[in-house]
Amino acid sequence: MAKAKAKIGVIHYNFPGFDWIQFLDYCARTGFEYIEVAIGDVWGKEVTDPVAKAKEVRKQMDDRGIKAGCLSAGNDFVLLDEAAIAAQIERMKRICLDLAPVVGTDVIRTEGGWKKDAVPPEKYEEAIAGCLRRCVPFIEPAGIKLAVDNHGHVTNDADLQVRIFRAVGSPNVGANLDTMNYRWAGHDLATIDRYYELIAPYVFHTHMKDGTGSLANYKGAALGEGEIHLHHAIACLRKVGYDGVWCAEYEGPETAGGVGYAKCCAWLRANV
Repeated sequence: MAKAKAKIGVIHYNFPGFDWIQFLDYCARTGFEYIEVAIGDVWGKEVTDPVAKAKEVRKQMDDRGIKAGCLSAGNDFVLLDEAAIAAQIERMKRICLDLAPVVGTDVIRTEGGWKKDAVPPEKYEEAIAGCLRRCVPFIEPAGIKLAVDNHGHVTNDADLQVRIFRAVGSPNVGANLDTMNYRWAGHDLATIDRYYELIAPYVFHTHMKDGTGSLANYKGAALGEGEIHLHHAIACLRKVGYDGVWCAEYEGPETAGGVGYAKCCAWLRANV
């Protein structure tokens, strides 16, 4: 049996120098067939009718043969206050049920959330799992999957992520694996390789990213030009049958004209 063609994608929210149409044209020209649509693309601050905007965005993608591999939510689930939780859950419900089907994806990249004085670190697991559980009654019937990112200072720990997933107990709640972010947060490469093995069965989406160093010493690089053990990450995902998008994210210096992203696209085509 022939191996299925890899789904090669690219993230939009931090893509430098292009407006939305220029970005789509770049993707079509470079060979990215999937994109991670940012929530701001369809529900920005000035948008009063996000469903209409999502339909416009979908047509622009369809016209260029580009598919949505994921829609980012930009949520914050590090919450214990009931009013704040209810507002975030209602917002997530709109994203999942009203916007994702129009954009054409069933995967929502979900933030764990952000540090705040009102929620101490020992309560992160309780807060995030509690919010995710509140989403299960509407995501499961709709076939929507929430891919919780290892992003920022809260969920950049695969042991914590897996505890959260097990506490929620839904097959529709899993991970977005950013291959660099664990390193950015300060973990050593041996720990990160273990994290890849641990998180792989839960992964719905990826950010394929490379670089060197942690925190203030972090420097982004094109795929294959940093210190991350990308082939190990790929092997872990292949072993569990991952069939989602291999989504490039680039934070290196070669931003002009999308040069760095083009290098990432070529690397992905050669290696996945």
